[in-house]
Amino acid sequence: MSKKVIISGGGTGGHIFPAVSIANALKQKDSGIDILFVGAEGRMEMERVPAEGYPIIGLPVSGFIRKLTLKNITVLLRLYKSLRKARKIISEFKPDAVVGVGGYASGPLVKQAVKNGIPALLQEQNSYAGVTNKLLARQVKKICVAYEGMETYFPKEKIILTGNPVRQNLLQNYNRLKAVKSFGFDPEKKTVLILGGSLGARTINRSVMKSLELISENEVQFIWQTGKIYINEAQKALKETHKNIYVTDFIKDMGMAYAAADVVISRAGAGTISELCLLGKAVILVPSPNVAEDHQTKNAMALVGKDAAVMVKDINAEDQLIARALELSRDEVKLKKLQMQILKLALPDSANLIADEVIKLMK
Repeated sequence: MSKKVIISGGGTGGHIFPAVSIANALKQKDSGIDILFVGAEGRMEMERVPAEGYPIIGLPVSGFIRKLTLKNITVLLRLYKSLRKARKIISEFKPDAVVGVGGYASGPLVKQAVKNGIPALLQEQNSYAGVTNKLLARQVKKICVAYEGMETYFPKEKIILTGNPVRQNLLQNYNRLKAVKSFGFDPEKKTVLILGGSLGARTINRSVMKSLELISENEVQFIWQTGKIYINEAQKALKETHKNIYVTDFIKDMGMAYAAADVVISRAGAGTISELCLLGKAVILVPSPNVAEDHQTKNAMALVGKDAAVMVKDINAEDQLIARALELSRDEVKLKKLQMQILKLALPDSANLIADEVIKLMK
C-alpha cells in the first residue's frame, strides 16, 4: 500500500516554495507516495500549490495580532475550527507522516497529527524560530533547520542542519551574456537586480524613486522588480525613459534575472537568502522591520557576521541604498569576496535531505 504524507504550512510565499520542493523530492524518491497539502484559506498557497500539481485543503486559521485587541477572539474561534477540521482531514486521509513548514497554517495540523500518534517533522527556515515551530518543537520527532545555533530554540537531539529547499529551476545553467541581453542591456556593464517581493517592498521601491537622478548619472544597469502594488507609481516616476532601468512588477524567470545580476538588492527572507547562497550572489540586504520578532534582521546578521552580505537598515535605505549599490558594483575586490563567502554558506541538497528524513519517519 502506498505511503501518505501531509505537508502543512503557509500564509506567505516563503513557505510555499520549500514545501513544494520537499514534495517534489519525495515524489522523485518514491512516485507512489500520496501527498496532500494543507494551507490557510484565502492565502497564496491555495493557488500556487494546485498550479504545481498537488491537491490542497484550506483551514480557516489566521495569525494572532500581536497586541491586545478584540479581533484576537475571532482568531481563537478560527483556531478552534481549524483544529476540528485538521482532525477530520487526518482521520480521512490517514497520513503516515506529517511535515510542518512553518507559518500559522501548520500549527493545527501538526498538533492534531502528533495527538493521533503520527510522526511529524518541522522545517524551520529562519535563523530565528517562528512561534508555531517553537510551540510544536517538543512534540515532533525531527526539526530540519537552515542555520547553525538553533539549539537556542529547539531540543538539540532533534535538530538536523539541512538548509532551505529552493526553486529547482534556478539551478539550471544560465548564460550571463544571454541573460543580460534578454533585458536589453550591455553585458560589458554592471547590472544590479532590485527585488521588491511579489507584492513589493515599500522602502526599497521608494529608495529607487528617490535616486533616479543618481542612477541616470551612472553607467550601472538596473533590473527593478517593483511588485504589483508599486508598478504604477514606479512607471509614473520613470516618465522619461531611463536607458539603464528595466522595470517590471513581476519576473517570471528568476534564474535569468539572477544570472544577469552582479549585485542583488533584497529583503532578508529566508528563502531568498538560501537562493542567493546557492547562486553565490553579492547581495545588499534590507531587512523588513514589519515581520515577527524582527527575524529578517537576524537572518541578515547571520550573513553579515561572515562577510557574506552587506546590510542597509530599512530606516537608512532611502538615503543610502542606491549609493551603496553603485559603490559595490564598482568594487571588484569586495564583489569577489562577498560572492566567495556567501557560496560557503550554501546547502545545496536540502529538499533531498528533508525527504530522506520523512521517509525514515514513515519506516
